Amino acid sequence: MSAVQSYRLFNVKLARKEVLSPSMLRCVFRGDDVRHMKSDAPDQRIKLLFPSLNGTPLALTPEGSWWEQIKSLPEAIRPILRTYTLRRVNVEACEMEVEFVMHGTEGPASAWATGAQPGDELQIVAPNRDYPEDSGGYEWDPHPQAEQGLIIADETAWPAVKGILEQLAQRDTPPQVQVFIEVPKQGDCIDLSAYDFAEVHWRARELTGACHGEALLQAVKQHVKLPEYALTRSQEVREEAEGELLWDRAQSDNRFHGWVAAESSAVKHLRRYLSGERNLSKETISFMAYWARGRRL
Repeated sequence: MSAVQSYRLFNVKLARKEVLSPSMLRCVFRGDDVRHMKSDAPDQRIKLLFPSLNGTPLALTPEGSWWEQIKSLPEAIRPILRTYTLRRVNVEACEMEVEFVMHGTEGPASAWATGAQPGDELQIVAPNRDYPEDSGGYEWDPHPQAEQGLIIADETAWPAVKGILEQLAQRDTPPQVQVFIEVPKQGDCIDLSAYDFAEVHWRARELTGACHGEALLQAVKQHVKLPEYALTRSQEVREEAEGELLWDRAQSDNRFHGWVAAESSAVKHLRRYLSGERNLSKETISFMAYWARGRRL
């Protein structure tokens, strides 16, 4: 077993911010450490460490386990962790990108991104390029010969969806995919016509007036097309305990590959419909609760 950690701590500084749409902000970070960072998949998960509730500056060190360091700190000065998608990493330029959903200053992540200025420091836990094996921390893993796909997401998973579409576009023969995306504003619905292998269904809550996840579920019920070879006779769907975040991963290589990432209750309703009512095999699709309503992002 390698003594090198699969994930390690990175010290970076904000280089610039770029407004992508009414609800999305890209932050580009720079630091010498980034030359040791890698991404194994377009939905690569990383941890952002924000200042503690009392504003104590970040002070973890690259030596030793970052998690053990956090656990050893008193709660009052412990950094606030949030999971994000590593949107892009440029080793040569020592730059990496994270895209934030902007929703005011109520949550620590959005508040930090709103007020951050170039030069502001941040600590990030991300895959280690020096680790000789796959670092894990992702779910998008279709078979190279996959024929069809299904992608369902809300705005928190939108950065990962963009990375997935970019990856598929590099294939000589991309699979045909249905994409369902729910976002806050009409202006967040960008043009994806360059991905001619993707049938895209946008839903903006600003237009539908629906609660989070409702329009997404209705769009799926109205438009989803599931191939016969991806179905099963079993209708068993495990129910999660109250407060438990749903996280199911596709288990096998298939001609069909599904990926669902959104708010917890929305994901549960989508799984109940796709697997319980439409008999989509649980082996073919990952269901991921990226966040839970009521928790500050």
